[in-house]
Parts: sequence; C-alpha cells; structure tokens
Amino acid sequence: MKVNKDLRIAWLLPVTWFYWQPMLSEFSRIYPSTIVFTGLFSGFAKGLDKAFKVEVVGKFRVVEINRDEQGYGDNFTYLSFGIIGHLLRLRPQVIFSSSFGIWTILAILLKPILWSKVVIAYEGSSPGVDYRNSFLRLFIRRLMVLSSDAYITNSHAGKEYLIKVLKARQDKVFVQPYEIPDERTLPGVSEVKGSLSSLLHPIFLFVGHVIPRKGLPLLLEACASLQMRGHTDYTLLVVGDGSQTSELQAFCQKSGLIDRIIWVGRVSYDQIGGYFEAADVFVFPTLEDTWGVVTLEAMLLGKPILCSKGAGTSELIVHGENGYVFSPDDSDGLANLMETFLNYPDKIQKMGDKSREIMARYTPQAAVECLAEVTELVLNGRNTSTVPDRFAP
Repeated sequence: MKVNKDLRIAWLLPVTWFYWQPMLSEFSRIYPSTIVFTGLFSGFAKGLDKAFKVEVVGKFRVVEINRDEQGYGDNFTYLSFGIIGHLLRLRPQVIFSSSFGIWTILAILLKPILWSKVVIAYEGSSPGVDYRNSFLRLFIRRLMVLSSDAYITNSHAGKEYLIKVLKARQDKVFVQPYEIPDERTLPGVSEVKGSLSSLLHPIFLFVGHVIPRKGLPLLLEACASLQMRGHTDYTLLVVGDGSQTSELQAFCQKSGLIDRIIWVGRVSYDQIGGYFEAADVFVFPTLEDTWGVVTLEAMLLGKPILCSKGAGTSELIVHGENGYVFSPDDSDGLANLMETFLNYPDKIQKMGDKSREIMARYTPQAAVECLAEVTELVLNGRNTSTVPDRFAP
C-alpha cells in the first residue's frame, strides 16, 4: 500500500492498551505523520518499541457513578481538555476517536476550525456501555453520530447499535475488527512452558481479571459439575487476579477442586504467550465484554475456544468448527462442552487449526488496509459503502 507521508492523522484513545498497538504500528507505516494521543500509556508491547508516535495528554481517570457487579457499571471517563491545544497544533486532516467520550465531543466541536474529518471507533455493543435506557446519553450520542463523517466497529453487534439505536447512516458504518493481536507481541516463553510441563492434559486456560464480570465463577461451577461426573483428568490454569480471588479459591477448596485448579496470578503481557502455548483449550466465560481480544490471542496461537455469548469476539467463533459458544448463565452447558474435549481429545488439534485459519483473515495489516480505505473515502467526500465488509468467519 502506498505510503502517504503528508497526511496528518490523530488517534484519540483514552488508554492505549497493548491490543491497540499492532494496528497502530501498521497504520503508522502507511501514514507516518500519525500521532496517538492518549490519557494512559503503559509502554510499547514487545517487538513494537517506538513503532508509532504517542503523546500522553493529562491524566486518565475513571469516575464510578453506579457499580454493577455483573457488568461494566455506570462510569464517566475523565480526560484532559489539554487535547484541544494538541489538535490545534497538529491540525490533523483526519481524527479517529474512540467511543463517545469527551475527546470525541471536542474533536467534533473543533471540526469547523481544523477542517478535519472525524471517524468514531466504537469497540462493540454490550448492555453496560450502550446506555439504551438513558435518554440523555442517547441524545448526545445521536448528535455526535450526526456530526461525524464515518464510524468503525469491531463487530456486527456494534454496527447494529450504531444504525438501529444511534440512527447512523448505514453507508457510513464500517465493520472491521481492528483490535487484533499480532503473534510478534505474544512470544512463547520457554521458562513458562517448562514450569507447566508436568500438568495433566487437557489444560483449559482462563486469562483475565478475577472480577464478577469476567465470569470465572461460572467456569469453576462447570469444573465442580465435571467433578461430580467423575472427571479429574484435566487442569484449569487461571492467569490473572482481582477482587474475587480469595472467594473463588475458597470455593475450589470446598468443591474438591484444589488439585485441578492452578492459580497463576497476574503476569506481564510479554509472558502471556507462554501460557497460551502450554494450554490446550481457551475458555472465555465473560458475562459482558464489548470485544475481548484475549479470545483472538488464543485463536492466533492455534487454540480451540469456549466463548460466552456475552463477548463481542463470539462472532468469530464458528460453533462446532473452531470451538463452541455458550450462554454465560449455564454452567452445566459449559461443563458439557468441556466434557466434549475430555471425551474426544482429537478435536483439540482440529479446532485449533481452524482457529488459526480464521485468524489468518484478521490481521493488523488487513485492518489497516480497510482503515486506509475509510480514510481516503472520508477525505474525498464519498461514503464508506464502497468498502467491502470483510468480517465473515
């Protein structure tokens, strides 16, 4: 793809998580004058050092309004108004802004001054972030949608929300998974694999915060159900920690699962690949996740997936081919699916190969190819309907 050195582009991201970075790295190859403005940056992922220009603006802070133990809850993200000065100095021709926060509002208000095009990036749809019952939030979001030039989203659920709820024009909505992992940032760690070599297979893997929304209690209840059926011939690795850790460890003790569950705790991002490689099946039991890149990381490394319907990434699971999708309130149903891999271990390799095959179509390079098309289209005043929908697992 042709490099455009002159086009100035700003990405406005409250937090530049590791899973944004492979796409941003590739995007900056095409548009070297891109600058990522963020409220929180924890450093570059391994292999992507200084792969794009990033500037931290002010301080990122989440203000909790109402807590929801089962979902995202009602929150307000505080971001610095200092972004105004940065945008006025850069004068970007195109601004990509994440979701419907204050930076997106400011980017839209600055459009007449900067003569910029604004593209809203909406990660995906879920009850905790859609605010379908909030008249005020929906009113503001509809005004933002009306004032923007295009919209990108990872999922078809996100597209449906933008069109049916926020009244976005269908020819301006673009579906393309852009939060996509890169195998370069997930290297296997031999020390990790070696330390897990004595575990009983198959190894099921959970990676995430140990908080109610992530659904680990459902997975442990499924393990308890397997225990009652006489299955003790597997291991569950829990990578991560959080507010529920002590409570769930006590549940495992009470349920006789202590020998089946390995509590790894929090690990650095550059070690995650070692745990994926050591595992046989990845389980994502989340109650609610707009996307869930961890699922795609497991697919990229050739793992079959057990994924809750509450995750946006469930759209990339072809039920019965590269894994299974289950209801996040059905522990027995999840136990049945886990039992499938216990009874038919040959499915693990076959389904893992299918995961790799699917992910071969969803790369950072493919995401950037589509984002570049959207960029050129909004600059030329044409709609995004000419951009093909490549999201079809």
